[in-house]
Amino acid sequence: MLLLCVVLVMGLAALIGGANLFVDGSAALAGKCKVPTLVIGLTVVALGTSAPELAVSASAALQGANEIAISNVVGSNIFNLLCVLGVCAVIHPVPVEAGILKRDLPVSILATALVFFLVGAPSLLSGSLIQMGMEEQAGKLGRAAGSALAFLFAAYIGYLIRDAKRQPQRGEDTETVNWRAAKCFLFIGAGLALTVAGGQAVVYGAKGIARAAGMTETLIGLTIVAAGTSLPELVTSVVAARKKETGLAVGNVAGSNIFNLLFILGVSAVIHPVAVNAASVWDMGILLAASLLAFIFLLSAKTLRRAEGIIMAVLYLAYMVYAITR
Repeated sequence: MLLLCVVLVMGLAALIGGANLFVDGSAALAGKCKVPTLVIGLTVVALGTSAPELAVSASAALQGANEIAISNVVGSNIFNLLCVLGVCAVIHPVPVEAGILKRDLPVSILATALVFFLVGAPSLLSGSLIQMGMEEQAGKLGRAAGSALAFLFAAYIGYLIRDAKRQPQRGEDTETVNWRAAKCFLFIGAGLALTVAGGQAVVYGAKGIARAAGMTETLIGLTIVAAGTSLPELVTSVVAARKKETGLAVGNVAGSNIFNLLFILGVSAVIHPVAVNAASVWDMGILLAASLLAFIFLLSAKTLRRAEGIIMAVLYLAYMVYAITR
């Protein structure tokens, strides 16, 4: 058990370190190629902060650990919405830009609803979900559905890039790191290698701990793995909140959740069809409710206030209690 815990911690450290190297190298290379900073943020940084979830879910799909593949994504998104945004709001009220409120948050909610329908429609329509045990298969995300999700993500990114290029940069040219191309590629390659290796280690350690402790892989994916792979988003948003640059937090969370649902689940399902148990269907419903709650809070005052942040953080703790006790 001790060895498995060491493997899990080392894997999480490799995931976070690899994501940082990948973001730094990719951003420097994009700067050399004169790519607009907004486009870098929408693509490179979004991919980098969600690289841990991608590595873990893809590795889990390759190993046939379907529970970890989907519970990692669902757990990470719930963590992002309730814990990351909640903690940031407690530190400092979190404003939201009009573009994120009108475009990215609704897209995130629609993506959540789409995946919820895809994985839960058979059991929901038949009314069998209530009678099912939590580990019984309630649905399946096949290769066709996975391909459709990945295509929708590509279309969304394409729209963002076209929209960013149409918008004036408003003089926001920032200093770019003057790295040689070889150093950029070295950081990108090292980051990807660490991320992939870390993903393999996290899945191996999590599966071993779940079996040794008598815990389900779904619970491990929802708690340890989800929180661990969401550390880049948490650290980025908390640091931004401490510096009172909280506008980054909502965009970071919305972009990461869209990436997790459409691209990561899509790629995982293409690699290996993902069987979804009843627990994950319930969790998808909770994620949809959390998404709507965050949207309502932000829509009411265009800002996530401390009181609302406390409510969201408490709801996350309550969800953790529910996930463990069930």
